[in-house]
Amino acid sequence: MFDLKDLYQEVIVDHNRNPRNFGEIEPPRKLLEGFNPLCGDRLTLYLNVDSGQISDIKFSGSGCAISIASASLMTEGVRGKSVEEAETVFADFHELLTGDGAEIDLNHMGKLAVLAGVRDYPSRVKCATLCWHTLRALLAGANAPVSTE
Repeated sequence: MFDLKDLYQEVIVDHNRNPRNFGEIEPPRKLLEGFNPLCGDRLTLYLNVDSGQISDIKFSGSGCAISIASASLMTEGVRGKSVEEAETVFADFHELLTGDGAEIDLNHMGKLAVLAGVRDYPSRVKCATLCWHTLRALLAGANAPVSTE
C-alpha cells in the first residue's frame, strides 16, 4: 500500500533530482545567503516582490536532498502569494516540523505536507527549514547571511 512515507521519499527524490525554480533571477531585487553548518547546506535565495506580492523566487546552491527539496517546494508554494500569506505559510510549515502539527490543516499545506515526515528525524529539521528562515529574513530586509546555528 502506498502511504505517506512512500510519498515523502518520492517527493524528496523528485525535487532533489529536478529542483523547481533553481537558478538566479536576473537581476534580483533582493537576495540572501543561508548556511547550515551541521549538514553543509548552502543556498542563495533570489526574490522579487511587486506590490506586496512575491512575483518571482528562485534559489541556487548545494545541500542534502531534504534541503534542496524543501527549497524547491517552498519556491513553488510561495510564488504568487502576498508577503503576509508567505509569513502564514512559514508559520504553518515551521509548526508542522517543530511542533506537534495538530493544528495544521495538511490539505491547506499542499505539497509541503509531505515534508511533515522530516519531523521524525530531528537532526534533519534544520535542513528542511534553512530556506524558510532565509526567506523570512529576506522579507524582513536582512542583509547578513542566515545560519541555522
